[in-house]
Amino acid sequence: MSDQRFPNQEGKRVPDVTFAIREGDNWVSKKTSDLFDGKTVVVFSLPGAFTPTCSSTHLPRYNELAKVFKKHGVDDIVCVSVNDTFVMNAWGLNQEAANITLLPDGNGLFTEGMGMLVDKSDLGFGKRSWRYSMLVKDGVVEKMFIEPDLPGDPFEVSDADTMLNYIAPEAEAQESVSVITKPGCPHCARAKSLLAEKGIDFEEIVLGRDATLTSLTAISGRTTVPQVFMGGKHIGGADDLENYFA
Repeated sequence: MSDQRFPNQEGKRVPDVTFAIREGDNWVSKKTSDLFDGKTVVVFSLPGAFTPTCSSTHLPRYNELAKVFKKHGVDDIVCVSVNDTFVMNAWGLNQEAANITLLPDGNGLFTEGMGMLVDKSDLGFGKRSWRYSMLVKDGVVEKMFIEPDLPGDPFEVSDADTMLNYIAPEAEAQESVSVITKPGCPHCARAKSLLAEKGIDFEEIVLGRDATLTSLTAISGRTTVPQVFMGGKHIGGADDLENYFA
């Protein structure tokens, strides 16, 4: 990695920037000090909202592990992208990323101040952020993970698990859990209650809204609900889940 192109900012204060944010029908100005002073904040920055790696992996995993980060002293998780506030708000709703503060760096001032602004004009993106993550305490960067200076969009070190391992090496990150359900299903309610009793967060995929019966059959080989998946493993229905915990 070229340290001259992507300088490590550990030990330095984050750039003093004011962000223009749309909250409902109102414009709100938030300063860097509002976001970082007196807080422990995890920041991850990425090339753009709605782009493949950002939507499939980078943002979702931070959102998924938010409770674990909070348990280990993190006050907020901030996602920065050189996009306007309307795009960031729409992306947050699309991703159901309620645990993440989506920060629109529309003019790229924060990203430029971090030394992470790159030219992606070849893709029609203009100036965007290089992918990186950092732990910021009271406005000062304690740790940065900067993706290697390689062609394309490398995604090797700025992920949520790498950051969590730095903050709390002993932490056990929960495996990803998904439950396919349908409205009014008592067995689905039982499965969800079992997971809740164990303190396990899960994604609910509702037939007719998020998936079809064809998808259910193709993924699980069954036509009944619920169908529970944990860490990439198919557990089965509510009875199967009870046996799994037993």
